Amino acid sequence: MSDNRGVVYLGQGHVEVRPIGYPKMVDPSGRPIGHGVILKVVTTNICGSDQHMVRGRTTAEVGLVLGHEITGEVIEIGRDVETLKIGDLVSVPFNVACGRCTTCKEQHTGVCLNVNPSRAGGAYGYVDMGGWIGGQSEYVMVPYADFNLLKFPDKDKAMEKIRDLTCLSDILPTGYHGAVTAGVKPGSTVYIAGAGPVGMAAAASARLLGAAVTIVGDMNPERLAHARAVGFETVDLSLDASLGEQIAAILGTPEVDCAVDCVGFEARGHGSHSHEEAPATVLNSLMEVTRVAGAIGIPGLYVTDDPGAVDPAAKRGSLSIRFGLGWAKSHSFHTGQTPVMKYNRNLMQAILWDRLPIAQIVNVSVISLDEAPNGYHQFDGGAPRKFVIDPHGTLKSA
Repeated sequence: MSDNRGVVYLGQGHVEVRPIGYPKMVDPSGRPIGHGVILKVVTTNICGSDQHMVRGRTTAEVGLVLGHEITGEVIEIGRDVETLKIGDLVSVPFNVACGRCTTCKEQHTGVCLNVNPSRAGGAYGYVDMGGWIGGQSEYVMVPYADFNLLKFPDKDKAMEKIRDLTCLSDILPTGYHGAVTAGVKPGSTVYIAGAGPVGMAAAASARLLGAAVTIVGDMNPERLAHARAVGFETVDLSLDASLGEQIAAILGTPEVDCAVDCVGFEARGHGSHSHEEAPATVLNSLMEVTRVAGAIGIPGLYVTDDPGAVDPAAKRGSLSIRFGLGWAKSHSFHTGQTPVMKYNRNLMQAILWDRLPIAQIVNVSVISLDEAPNGYHQFDGGAPRKFVIDPHGTLKSA
């Protein structure tokens, strides 16, 4: 078996489906490993983080095979794998984690110390994340498989809910992490910045955690309409009314208990400035509308190098944040990549027991591998969908 195809980054705004090598049991340096498995990819999703690279807003190199949201079937097992077998259906956390270092043992799998020689933390198909080959492909290798993979307990039942379970690799735990670190609890009032898939996953998570009201803000009318259709309050950031004024119109007060940034560094200004890029806008606005002693979860991506930034400071990841405001209000901030394994097993149970219809909430839309470039184009245009690639037609045939 030598054939494999994947979605390859070919420069700013350009991805193609191309032949790529069939996965080998080796790490990015070429060293043979025995702890990996090879998966036949069942679903693999297009993520907003992928879009940052495709837009040319990172230092990603041409030729990168994309894709860090992977669900698959085990078809080959390394000699050291003990808890998995051929045919198992598994969810792959987007974090590559060894399970052996200090941070992994503390459940901080987003910053594993052993999978990336350049910095803490690894991921599949992503710039500066260790060189692990991405999974928007037909087949992919997953290292440290016994530790990383979440096996679905009943394969047939899992396939019945695969459109929901595909969200476990990233966006659902990421949205949940944002809500948890923002302190959402029963009765909370919550503001979510961004109505994309991660924002909608955060809103769904706030609901699951018992929020009294969840408000989603965006400037895309289609995404706002979808958010309202699945039961959330919304604010339109393209209007001249301030965020606080719009929140007050809903709650009777301009502040919320908890806030979550699901936009990140490609943020735009609000109101009459909505056509202008302003990377600190979301963080500053969240400090304004979060009550004293409240918390702000920040799963939205911020990068250390942004070659397409609007000013020299932002190119180095330096933003004009009103940190004094956050300090004065005694805010807590939580940043960084989500440690998926901290949450994915419980979220799987919530899906399997019909507590969390995440596919409906993020509007999962299944496409073929060959349709992936068009999926990137539509997603970049703001389509209110979560594009899920079905490389082998498994979902279609099911």
